[in-house]
Amino acid sequence: MARACSHDLRVRVLDAVGAGLSRRAAALRYRVGIATVIRWAAHATTTGETRAQRQGRPSGSTLDVHEAFLLALTEEKDAITLAEMQERLRAERSVSVGLGTLWRFFARRAVTWKR
Repeated sequence: MARACSHDLRVRVLDAVGAGLSRRAAALRYRVGIATVIRWAAHATTTGETRAQRQGRPSGSTLDVHEAFLLALTEEKDAITLAEMQERLRAERSVSVGLGTLWRFFARRAVTWKR
């Protein structure tokens, strides 16, 4: 994944665009991609923010709010499978998740059980 350009460069480019320079001319002057300057200017116009947005996936899981329910399922039935948990989530909580999501949820909490 590419790194974000410096905030100083972004401000200089956006100042040039604000002073009347076209986005393409600003891209050429500061040696930045044309599409990049267009995106920066659009983001600055809509939000008023000149800083780069945070990169990467947000931390946490969609299952974090259902932690107590899932842990209760493992205590309720010793040999419950991930597919059975998936069905219970869908039926009782209207939450549709994949088996991999359930696997990662329990792996992060170091919860294991043997059949």
